[in-house]
Amino acid sequence: MSLFETDKSADRIPVSVLTGFLGSGKTTLLNALLRDPALADTAVIVNEFGEIGLDHLLMESVDGEMTVMASGCICCTIRSDLESTLRDLLARARAGSIPQFRRVVVETTGLADPAPIVQMLLNNPLVSGFFRLDAVITTVDAVNGGGQLDTQDEALKQAAMADRLILTKTDLADSAATEALATRLASINPTAERIRAVSGAVAASRLFGAGWYDPDGKTPDVRRWLRDEALAVEHAHHHGDHDHHDVNRHDGGIVAFAMTYEEPLDWDLVNTWLAGLREIHGEKLLRVKGILNLADEPDPVVIHGVQHVFHSPARLPSWPDGDRRSRIVFITRDLDEGTVRAFWDQAAAAA
Repeated sequence: MSLFETDKSADRIPVSVLTGFLGSGKTTLLNALLRDPALADTAVIVNEFGEIGLDHLLMESVDGEMTVMASGCICCTIRSDLESTLRDLLARARAGSIPQFRRVVVETTGLADPAPIVQMLLNNPLVSGFFRLDAVITTVDAVNGGGQLDTQDEALKQAAMADRLILTKTDLADSAATEALATRLASINPTAERIRAVSGAVAASRLFGAGWYDPDGKTPDVRRWLRDEALAVEHAHHHGDHDHHDVNRHDGGIVAFAMTYEEPLDWDLVNTWLAGLREIHGEKLLRVKGILNLADEPDPVVIHGVQHVFHSPARLPSWPDGDRRSRIVFITRDLDEGTVRAFWDQAAAAA
């Protein structure tokens, strides 16, 4: 019998976190999304209604904190906390007091750290049984983004944790500066898809579906989730039985790298290694994503963590392709690749 449950993500409601530093274009992007028919069955959670232009979109006010719009979106403000807001939305939809929804978008404040939201979605049993993390979407201002990354810790962390990086205000910025910022963002977070907004807008189809399942929630989409194209570096060199893909970058202590193993791994060893990393360096693990080929497991197992909190390992129903290697992607801060590998070697020596 497998140690891991088959993943049920396809049955849970995807939640996307829209973040970005002050003035980076989150509200403009959200307003455009609220007009997109593709989001008609979406619940949008904001901090304040007043920050987005809803007047021309209003259809029915459910109460002081919730509105059903002409587009079909449900828009609400955060109540006591996000957990209670999500549970309240689900209860209302099941009771029929608001329309059913199949997606949630959460807009954070410009100074927000997205990590607590991601952690709650990964491992809060009162939420994760019904909702799943889809994408962290981060807006970056092409005019001011470079300076914000230099001086604002929140802006740097928002960019490092993203699945989608949206470059905004490119029409107002110098083209050379825009290209330099795009290159810098690729260095900070090589696994994120980088998209340039047009008049502040991006097609909904490009923003969602960043989990290990495709947007329809039917088939494994691990290649996209891990962004293999960002990791398949030609000049990989070897360390023992695994390939080292040299995608290390440094910006404010941010490092991104991948560890790849050709042979099936022992889960006890992997678990000991990750537990040690979380205990000693948990705050420095901004994102960890992986697909594992484990001994005695015929199907792949996925791992996903943010800092101290990891999603329960889940078994996928099949491999996405013929590549059966274990691949683990790290985005860390003030934690270099050598230290992570040293923890692996220590765990292996003690096994």
